[in-house]
Amino acid sequence: MIDPLTQSQLKDAIAECIGADQSILDALRKEIRPLKHATRRIQPRATTSISLVGTDGGNNQLQFDPFLIQMIRVVDSSNNEYCLEAVSPTTPVQKLYDRQFCPPGSPSTALGEMMAFLDVDSLPALSHMIRPGDKGKPVSPTWVQVYRELVEWAILFSILKKDFGTDTLIVCDGLLRSKVFAKDLFQRLLQGMNDRIETQWNRSRRRIYLAGVAKHSKVLSRYRLAMALEDVLQTDYPSYVEVPRDVEERAYVWSEFARGDDRTGEGGEINKFVGGKMFLVKFGSHRRDPVWPIDIFVPQIGDSQIILGSMLADAINGFPVPHYPRCLQKAHENAALVDFDFDILQDFIYEGVRSSLGINASTLDVFQLQDADPAQQRYR
Repeated sequence: MIDPLTQSQLKDAIAECIGADQSILDALRKEIRPLKHATRRIQPRATTSISLVGTDGGNNQLQFDPFLIQMIRVVDSSNNEYCLEAVSPTTPVQKLYDRQFCPPGSPSTALGEMMAFLDVDSLPALSHMIRPGDKGKPVSPTWVQVYRELVEWAILFSILKKDFGTDTLIVCDGLLRSKVFAKDLFQRLLQGMNDRIETQWNRSRRRIYLAGVAKHSKVLSRYRLAMALEDVLQTDYPSYVEVPRDVEERAYVWSEFARGDDRTGEGGEINKFVGGKMFLVKFGSHRRDPVWPIDIFVPQIGDSQIILGSMLADAINGFPVPHYPRCLQKAHENAALVDFDFDILQDFIYEGVRSSLGINASTLDVFQLQDADPAQQRYR
């Protein structure tokens, strides 16, 4: 418990800090002020919307030391399952690579197809974040998350060549940016995605649009108060505003995560990580409705009104999160491994361990009855 004297001292110290940093808020307001006049109203459009989501690694870890098995599962908002496999941090990288190809060397999975398109012959060549483990050293589990992201991009790339019966908006979970690809492979993948989208139009006259929605963004976090003070997106109708690249760059520690092809032409470093142009979007009709950061595929920036208008009808019906694309929420519900499904998978772990223990299997039964974290009793 903080005593009253200390509270008073802290209050004065906080007020002094805020006073000294007032110029920072003034600068943010100046940076964001031009966006008020760049705000546009969203006009509703009728387009089929689908979403693609992978399981969340934190919610789908099957933990049982010394094992840490994660489920790689990708589904869409129509509950079509594109991938389901189990991977642990100790899974040999070469074995994981071999899963992607048939014995003659032809791709057997979406990831294998993407690797063949990018002309890479190993997972370390695809991503510098996946490396063979050194014997005797602890293995970092984070590379499994990188593998999951690669699978999601591969499935998106694969979906773009299927036949579509109508104009379709594909809504991705997260911004259209990535740092997991090696060298310029991400840009080559983006070009391949754009080629497939153009092929859809040339072959069947179907428009395929691509956008990514994030729950959080450093850009929005940095400028949220300044936007409220400057009345940016404080409208009584659904609206959006395009975020200039220089405003994005100020929000990121590493500016290359905001540097698109439009900035490369100004003499900067080549764009390796960015496939989308950020827009701040409010789907609700009230001034205080939530604002979401949305990336629109760079080649389709000119169709931003169509894309956001197509997303509007889906977002209005958003549940349980209001004014958030419903197709994305449905995909999350379909992808999550929870409750009964998760219990079954956890039991598979125990069964596998029990079968490997042989005559010592009874020890596992006793082990399961023990409290794994007795310290939790202090919260009850």
